[in-house]
Amino acid sequence: MAQLVCNGAMLMCTFGLGPSTFVVTPENKVIGGGAPAATIMDNIFGKNIPPFPLCNAKANPTVIAATTAALGTPTPAACVGVFPGPWVTGAPTVMIANKPALNSTSKLTCAYGGQISIAFPGQVTVNVP
Repeated sequence: MAQLVCNGAMLMCTFGLGPSTFVVTPENKVIGGGAPAATIMDNIFGKNIPPFPLCNAKANPTVIAATTAALGTPTPAACVGVFPGPWVTGAPTVMIANKPALNSTSKLTCAYGGQISIAFPGQVTVNVP
């Protein structure tokens, strides 16, 4: 069974060069394992998902600019994630603020090709389907 994802969860990106720490703001008004609980709509870059240390995605405009400046040598650059959709799939039978709760098996796709996964859910006591 998957675990409920909460504030402080550790995120990894397939194109990121290090982890990022998930931020869940308290507007959902639900606490799980001692921290604010997330929904599949907690997918906003800069608010919920801080930048990863660096990005290697060839479609990322900052990577394109850095690679061009390096005369074609692939060069990691600043992460500027764009998430056009919600986390998939979440826990559809557990609702938080009328949205499915986010579980530890969910994935989030970046418009530049990366896939965000949850390396640690931020708590270990609350399970969800």
